[in-house]
Amino acid sequence: MGAGRILGAGSPWAGALLVTLTVLRTHLAHCTEPPEHFLYQAKAECLFTNGTGRVRLVVRGIYDRQQTDHFDSELGVFVADTELGRPDAELWNKDPAILADARAAVDTFCRHNYGAVRQFSVDRRVQPKVKVSPTTSGSGPHSHLLVCSVTGFYPSGIEIKWLKNGQEQTAGVVSTELLQNRDWTFQILVMLEMSPRRGDVYTCQVEHISLRGPLAVNWEAQSDAARSKMLTGVGGFVLGLIFLVPGLLIYLKNKKGRPVPQPAGLLS
Repeated sequence: MGAGRILGAGSPWAGALLVTLTVLRTHLAHCTEPPEHFLYQAKAECLFTNGTGRVRLVVRGIYDRQQTDHFDSELGVFVADTELGRPDAELWNKDPAILADARAAVDTFCRHNYGAVRQFSVDRRVQPKVKVSPTTSGSGPHSHLLVCSVTGFYPSGIEIKWLKNGQEQTAGVVSTELLQNRDWTFQILVMLEMSPRRGDVYTCQVEHISLRGPLAVNWEAQSDAARSKMLTGVGGFVLGLIFLVPGLLIYLKNKKGRPVPQPAGLLS
């Protein structure tokens, strides 16, 4: 089921809205002095079931956040919800042109715009990007956080699980709110508090309608000794480069300044 809430330019409702405002101003003038600032809104909803197999149109007239009248395509007439909306509903129901446009809008407005709405929202699929990164938690001396960053997916429905050595983890899992990006995709962070031991494998598993199956990104815990060896190796490699580069530059400079030896036959 989908809903569209924006009236298009040139909509048959434009004339009805002008009539609404005219009647509203006249009605207020007969009752009481209208406020200096007020807001009148008309909201249209297209409700789809089984694609366009069944379509229902509901248009609501709202004055200062209170619904005054509405049109329901399943009823085929305008209905007053307050006394303020009664003159409007009675006037529109007596006007054959307005009533005909309202009844036809299920096709001219809802079904007509269904293709564009479906292409952007209903059929749109964007796969999520998943990244796992560790960070230190301040809740304990040996506690850490694993952060699963899931970004750039559409639609918003998504399921994210944390696994430890294949077993789902529920304790210590914290999630941020679902955030919408400027391109209408979504992002979310799901964090797991852990106390890793060497060899433990943590998995962020993501299920989304755009994926053929669950997407899993692993992170394996390493011991402090292993991390120290890795850092030592990286440090040694960097130091080697520091000493190697100047020596190579000196060698190339000296080689450039030497005379090129000539074959013995050319000197005789």
